[in-house]
Amino acid sequence: MAVSLTKGQKVDLTKGNPGLCNLLVGLGWDTNRYDGGSDFDLDAAAFLLGGDGKTASDSDFVFYGNLKHASGSVEHLGDNLTGEGEGDDEEIKIDLSKVPETVEKIDFTVTIYEAEERRQNFGQVSNAFIRIVDEANNTELVRYDLGEDFSVETAVVVGELYRNNGEWKFNAIGSGFQGGLQALCQNFGVNV
Repeated sequence: MAVSLTKGQKVDLTKGNPGLCNLLVGLGWDTNRYDGGSDFDLDAAAFLLGGDGKTASDSDFVFYGNLKHASGSVEHLGDNLTGEGEGDDEEIKIDLSKVPETVEKIDFTVTIYEAEERRQNFGQVSNAFIRIVDEANNTELVRYDLGEDFSVETAVVVGELYRNNGEWKFNAIGSGFQGGLQALCQNFGVNV
């Protein structure tokens, strides 16, 4: 049974699941009624961060333009351009055994592609979620439903995996940004 989190809650992943190694991070969303003429193209990404909350290099940003981290620890499974259908809209695989020692956190984000040009924001998005699945047995461990508390934001830090005393934990963040992907990249030290 998955643990259902609210914003700001933290939960241990590896302490209660010894041997947990391969995770699937599923992100999903629906769009509200929208008649702007453009599809909603939301993009999931992962930022591999040091203790200072910054990437060590631009290659520590895994997204539709850089699908796999050099360490093999994080792999984006591809860009969904419309978000149609049920379940996960985009997925990212994590191999905890391959995460470099210098990486303290992996932050998961969702941004709206060309949000300003298309006049789109997270106020027009509903049913957004992140879930963590143990790939070994396809068991959902954690789920965080974001709720509807966004309006003009065009990017959201959904949640993060982080190290704590040798164990991996998950933090439900749900923090919105204006300025889309560029604002997130600047926040995490990625050059755009």
